[in-house]
Amino acid sequence: MAYWLMRSEPDVYGWNDLVKDGGTEWDGVRNYTARNFLKEMKAGDLAFFYHSNTEKAAVGVMEVVREWQPDGEPNAKGERIWASVRVEPRDPLAKPVTLEAIKAEPRLEKLEMLRQSRLSVTPVRSDEWAVILDMAGR
Repeated sequence: MAYWLMRSEPDVYGWNDLVKDGGTEWDGVRNYTARNFLKEMKAGDLAFFYHSNTEKAAVGVMEVVREWQPDGEPNAKGERIWASVRVEPRDPLAKPVTLEAIKAEPRLEKLEMLRQSRLSVTPVRSDEWAVILDMAGR
């Protein structure tokens, strides 16, 4: 199993929307590196749902329930080069883990979201996953 962090703006599609819908297609990613991470995901992988922009905090855990499929319109060559995965909510975090708290935690200094801060999808190492869950009170 692998772990991930996936960002969305809460005023566009937030954790509560995911819970209400029971799941969603994580689509619309238009960055090659983030797309490649989506293609690496396997059913059963877990991801933090991270509210970007306004809240800047991990707020829940979701599960990848379907691996990648092509997303978006075909390009000039007729290829659909983007990817999406299907995710479902698992558990809200007891306490949101803010970006400020993540940056202040020395054990998270190599967290990929801090190194590649503009990516909407990044991997999380298993030890980092455990630290963030601990910070969330789990």
